[in-house]
Formats: sequence, C-alpha cells, structure tokens
Amino acid sequence: MRDAYICAGTRTPIGRYGGSLAMVRPDDMASHVLRALMAQVPGLPAEAVEDVILGCANQAGEDNRNIARMAVLLSGLPETVPGTTVNRLCGSGMDAVGMAARAIRTGEAEVIVAGGVESMTRAPFVMGKATSAFSRQADIFDTTIGWRFVNPLIMAQYGIDSMPETAENVAADFGISREDQDNFALRSQQRAAIAQRSGRLGKEITPVDIPQRKGEPLQVSVDEHPRETTLEKLASLPTPFREGGSVTAGNASGVNDGAAALLIASPEAVVRYGLQPLARVRGMANVGVPPQHMGIGPAPASKKLLSHLGMTIGEIDIVELNEAFAAQALAVLRDLGLPDNAEHVNPNGGGIALGHPLGMSGTRLVLTAALELQEQSLDRALCTMCIGVGQGIAMVIERVK
Repeated sequence: MRDAYICAGTRTPIGRYGGSLAMVRPDDMASHVLRALMAQVPGLPAEAVEDVILGCANQAGEDNRNIARMAVLLSGLPETVPGTTVNRLCGSGMDAVGMAARAIRTGEAEVIVAGGVESMTRAPFVMGKATSAFSRQADIFDTTIGWRFVNPLIMAQYGIDSMPETAENVAADFGISREDQDNFALRSQQRAAIAQRSGRLGKEITPVDIPQRKGEPLQVSVDEHPRETTLEKLASLPTPFREGGSVTAGNASGVNDGAAALLIASPEAVVRYGLQPLARVRGMANVGVPPQHMGIGPAPASKKLLSHLGMTIGEIDIVELNEAFAAQALAVLRDLGLPDNAEHVNPNGGGIALGHPLGMSGTRLVLTAALELQEQSLDRALCTMCIGVGQGIAMVIERVK
C-alpha cells in the first residue's frame, strides 16, 4: 500500500470548562480549524478535499446531526465536499486520522481532512421520553462526560464506574501511589509551561476571535488549562472519588473545549498540489479492555500495533500518551517498560496540563507528535490513548525528511 502523509495541521487553543471558548459553538470551532487548515495549503483547491472526517464524543447538543458535515458547510468548503462524524469516545479524533489514512493508503482517496472537536462546556442536559401515558417522572442527564440512559444489563455485567473511579481501580490494582501521581502531574504542568513560554505550543495553534458586546473581538491564542502548582498544593487536594483514594482534580485531565484538523494526502497529491509532508502514518490499532480498567488500554493497543509493524518500544523517539489520569498513564508507562519521568513522553506536557476535549484530543496528539518529530529531527512517534467503556487506541507516525 502507498503512504498516507500528514501535510498540515492546526488546532484551537484548549479552553477551560466555562472559559474563553464557552460561547463558541462546536460546529463553529470545527469550521474555524477547517478554514485555518486550508489557508496553510494555498496550492490545494478546496474541491480536491474528498472527505472530512471528524471525531466527536458527545453529539447530543449543537454537535448533533453530523457535525463534520455542518463544519464543512460553515467553513466555506464546497457543498460537494462530504463529511462524516465518528465516535470512539476519547479516541475519536485519532480514529478519524486513522480512517483517513487507511482510505488513502488503499487508493480510495487522495486528500482527506481528519480531525476532532468537543465543547464540553456546551454539552446539554438530556431527558428521555415518558415510558407511560401521563407519566410524572423525568430522568435528566448531564452529557458533559460519563454514563447516561444506562442499559441495566451493562450495569449488571460490567458496572458503570465513572472515569475517575476507573482511575482509582487502576491505581489500586497496579500499585500507583498518590505521590507518584502527583509527581507525574507536576511534570506535565512544568513541561507545558516551558512549551508555552518557548512558543512551541503556539506553533500548533490558530487563535480564535471571540466577539464582544462592545469593542474589538477578544483573541484567544493560548491554552488556558495549564496552571502553576507545587507538590505541596497537589498533595493538599481532596480525593472525592473514593474514600482513601488517590485521584484528584490535580492529577486528572480537565473538562475542556477545542478543535483540531489535519490534512492527509497521498504521494500523488503531494506532488500535484505542492504539499510539504510532515510525517507519514504507519498504522493504527484498537483494543478492548475491561471497562472498569479502561485506563490501561494504551498498553495493549501500543503492543498490538508495534508487533504488527515489527517494531519495539525502544525504536520510538516520541510518545504522546494522553493523560486522562496520572494513575492510568503511569500504569501504561510501566507496562511498556518506560520510566515514570521519561523525557520523550509528552515532552510538552499532556492532558493533565493542557486539557482533554474528548473528541479533539486524539487529533491533537498526532499533530503535536508530527511537529515534535520535525522540531527535534527524530524519526518515529507513538500516539496512544485510553478510551471510556474499556478500549485503547494507538498510532505510529514517521517523520518525512
């Protein structure tokens, strides 16, 4: 099969819950990064884009009705460009990239835009229909994250542990201490702070202009989730998810808003349109794991993919491991034989510092990895994530020299 090249990419800043991007609809966020992406490749005719694939985990509010197609129409791309939305929960944005790469590698397409979007701030409350005439009962669910409309058979067979509770399960079963989690979280914050100050993270970001009632729009150009902290502050935080537990707001990822997009192209399209590849997608793999221990998913997914590619973890120069929780990230690193403080793992910080807009994060990991390979003149990167309800996803990309 032929290569699938990542030729351009961008993302919005990642907003805090209720933060700077709170007033931006998710379809508007997605269309914003589509326009910004196309502006990076002026030699590519808009009509050459054969599909837009976006990951989105919620799809219960303004992101309903196939947000990828809505974003295409809002972005100014021709009506002839189709769009589809995929949902593998936290892995949605990476799955979108993998789907695009597979279509190109098999010769079914030449140019595809892949990405992801999530506004967790704007996730709605939902209410089911009455189950009997004149019913006076109404169950209302917050769709920001987690279970709703639970199937009783799922609850009986697997339980419905919340995401923090699954992290507590991993911490207990894999012997991950609170101290190690807080140390990991602090490193994430410190690395993100350095990457912000140096301008490294800014190379990924297209600013978002937020209209104001009076005056000029407010431009949001930096990730707003990172925060200054210390081990003492982290150690003082409560563990609200389990009595005597170890998972806190400080050693977990955030609830966030953001969008990202990548241009994936064939070798022929690269030549035809004068594109400049950053990296090639070598492959992607998904696995299932027990839902109660969903955080361990990146370990078997990474092993499956590396085995398929005939590689070892020692041949990977950069690892972008989504930090849903420090507990699960540490369990994954130890299972892969990597040290807790490995410098090549999330060198610019991860989800604990930067945030985790569910459907967007997978694309953000691949974009960050592709740029980092170029920044450091390294060869291979592994991008991997845990996924709610018990899955893992992994992707390997290689720098184009």
